[in-house]
Amino acid sequence: ARFDAGELITQRELVSRQVSEDLTERAATFGLILDDVSLTHLTFGKEFTEAVEMKQVAQQEAERARFIVEKAEQQKKAAVISAEGDSKAAELIANSLATAGDGLIELRKLEAAEDIAYQLSRSRNITYLPSGQSVLLQLPQ
Repeated sequence: ARFDAGELITQRELVSRQVSEDLTERAATFGLILDDVSLTHLTFGKEFTEAVEMKQVAQQEAERARFIVEKAEQQKKAAVISAEGDSKAAELIANSLATAGDGLIELRKLEAAEDIAYQLSRSRNITYLPSGQSVLLQLPQ
């Protein structure tokens, strides 16, 4: 009477331990010693067993859905923090450019042009033709 049918299925170890303790205690009052008690076979109606299993599956699905929602919330927070960081970085760059001028941008342009020129000079498929000269094609100017 301490456990309902659902608990008999879902908490089998606890039920077994409690029954063992109760029977050992009760048998001791009659001078009997119980070494071991095992609940080996519990049967319920098929519909009831299926209902209990469906309830457990539903609880697991609810937990999974809760986890997905929490994960989405964490991703949302991470995106907001990242956007705030990007905004702050853009603001700092804009302030720096306003106070120091655009020398850094010019430097980055020169570095990029140097890198592009180096990559093109290493490629076998690129031919450089100076402007105003038709060296390879012999075309009239």
